[in-house]
Amino acid sequence: MAHYAVSARPRIELLSELESRLERGEIEGMEPFGRALSRALADARIRPDNTALWEEEDYCIPPLAQERHRLLERYFTNIAMAPVARGAGWRMIEHLPRLFPSLAMDKVIGGEIE
Repeated sequence: MAHYAVSARPRIELLSELESRLERGEIEGMEPFGRALSRALADARIRPDNTALWEEEDYCIPPLAQERHRLLERYFTNIAMAPVARGAGWRMIEHLPRLFPSLAMDKVIGGEIE
């Protein structure tokens, strides 16, 4: 399995729709890539220039072909990727704010990490 650092320009007018689909688990159910893509997008980060960044695992050639066709091209433009070692993409962007803060896996609720 290969890993890629992905950058893309979000279609701002559609971000709330994407966030809702992630919250409902709709993307997670897309086979064969839904689980990985859902987790990656939920943890995606955003740069000050409004470029979204995340790390994605993928099996396809060309990379992210299915994800682009079925989902990414609706919500993002200028999608670019570069191969990285597993986890390296996340380490490069961990200091950036989340694209979807409400989807943070490590958010604290009532004093406990959820």
